[in-house]
Amino acid sequence: MENDKLIIFSKMHGLGNDYVVVDESKEEIIPEYKKPAFVEEVCRRGFSVGADGVIFVAPATVEEADIRFRIFNADGSEAEMCGNGIRCFVKFVFENGIVTEESMMVETLGGLKEVDLNVRNCQVVSSTVDMGFANFNADEIPMKQGVSETGEFLEQELNVAGEKMKMSAVSVGNPHAVIFTEDVEGVDLDFVGPIIENHDAFPQRTNVHFVKIINRNEIEMLTWERGAGFTYACGTGATSCALIGYKLGKLDEEVLVHLPGGDLLILVQEVDGKLKAFMEGEAKLVFDGVMDFAF
Repeated sequence: MENDKLIIFSKMHGLGNDYVVVDESKEEIIPEYKKPAFVEEVCRRGFSVGADGVIFVAPATVEEADIRFRIFNADGSEAEMCGNGIRCFVKFVFENGIVTEESMMVETLGGLKEVDLNVRNCQVVSSTVDMGFANFNADEIPMKQGVSETGEFLEQELNVAGEKMKMSAVSVGNPHAVIFTEDVEGVDLDFVGPIIENHDAFPQRTNVHFVKIINRNEIEMLTWERGAGFTYACGTGATSCALIGYKLGKLDEEVLVHLPGGDLLILVQEVDGKLKAFMEGEAKLVFDGVMDFAF
């Protein structure tokens, strides 16, 4: 017999990329086996709260971390990392007194992420996330077709619905496919997005980004997010596009990324021959609420 349980939550967004946040830092609220069903139900727009995904605040499982970030896509699948989600996450944990330091180490499935907060009047107005090192190794992204002798997939062709499409692949804790185009507005995202996301070349599926270069320090970006579909913003995607653009010699170290939901600033650094990036942006609390969920 199912019983209803009241779930306290917050609705937040990073540039329109919206999330339901549930605090499990002190106790498990949603049993592990119920999490996918809970996420799918609560993310259904028009029928529930509606969101691109659900964030769970959890205790760290490694000594180096202050807190653990768990992010689930709207289809119930757990993702490794989310740039907009982690900015919502750190704002939530700081403003709710879960972590009180203005610099924190966050555990994610994509590795440890250091985040510095810009705090004003006890409110987080923006944050800068150390997104870590880019991984261009196709086997580790993972990406399985058309890989070059270097083991990378950069500006190479992939057969997409019978059309040869030039793209690049990278991981910043989760997989991304980046396609440069002169006409972002002309992209049929609802058609081509899910085809690339679920392409056999990406065994764990992939996020998909179409990018127009405005100049060497500025790009426009359109995203189809793995497990969520069209989204107004994608922080790991913006990071991936800046990293790919820099590696290909198309962009400089500092890139302003224009997304449908707003702008992100990405800073690329070379360290010991590898590329890493920092992402700076804001997050917003929309409302706090309580919902019924049947167990």
